Amino acid sequence: MKTGSLYPPSEPYAQHSLQVDSLHHLHIEESGNPNGVPVLFVHGGPGGGCSPIQRQFFHPDSYRIILFDQRGCGRSSPHACLTNNTTAHLIEDIEKIRQYLKIDKWLLFGGSWGSTLSLLYAQSYPERVYGLILRGIFLCRAQDIEWFYQSGANRFYADYWQDYLAPIPKSKQNNLIEAYYEALTSNDEISRMRAAEAWSVWEGRTSTLKADPEIVNHFGDPFHALAMARIECHYFYHQAFIEDNQILKHCNAILDIPTTIIHGRYDMVCPVNQAFELKEQLPHAKLVICEHAGHSAFEPEITEKLLDATDDFMKVLDAS
Repeated sequence: MKTGSLYPPSEPYAQHSLQVDSLHHLHIEESGNPNGVPVLFVHGGPGGGCSPIQRQFFHPDSYRIILFDQRGCGRSSPHACLTNNTTAHLIEDIEKIRQYLKIDKWLLFGGSWGSTLSLLYAQSYPERVYGLILRGIFLCRAQDIEWFYQSGANRFYADYWQDYLAPIPKSKQNNLIEAYYEALTSNDEISRMRAAEAWSVWEGRTSTLKADPEIVNHFGDPFHALAMARIECHYFYHQAFIEDNQILKHCNAILDIPTTIIHGRYDMVCPVNQAFELKEQLPHAKLVICEHAGHSAFEPEITEKLLDATDDFMKVLDAS
């Protein structure tokens, strides 16, 4: 039975360190039922890493729950490393995990950047995907990145925005991604850490309809903030290493994959228009708008709908 909103906490029955190239090792864990339906939790960021609570979106008797930390974050190593860290690398990492764990097909569950990466993997390997459960759609186009990091969300959070601007000289504020990239890749450790905290806390403060101090503190933690800020900024400085509008252009490849899209009406990190634009390209997808929520998976209404989606997916599989 569920405890409160989520399923009860559980411990992994297996943990792995998978070497994916000469530099990077990925941390992978498995929990739930070893014989259950495989589901891959694809975390956000990029650079966000996984947490134990993310196991609790899935019925532990029904699912073989797989969490992994993407390159450079969480318990993967080397920490905050930008070398050989691109979207193409991450897509192939997911495929290497599938092969390593001897999984034929799996469900992908991803939010924010996790939705981006899940969609890109599914478009590359549609035959390996049972279904997609996506939250807080992030299409990762130039306008989507600019909204949050240059001009858009700042109009709603003018006070928090001042703290985000603080590490950047006024002369460089006309291109904040470039200015942050310079600071986050500099040799000055104090400058790097100051920029990392400001970048990450901006996201933590704006991820929920009402600022959640626990989430903000997590985003401000130096270990988390450095990986999150460096890797996110690295990706966004390089246009996420994908072609313009790549996801929407290639939706034909995933038209027949059962897809549920869950999005907060007041999501300021990834505005809801992105969910509608994806739904237009995936007419058979189920779109659920949460009327009293922002971006975070841990807002009550979004959590409830995500749990409904994982439960409903089992019924779809049983019926097929």
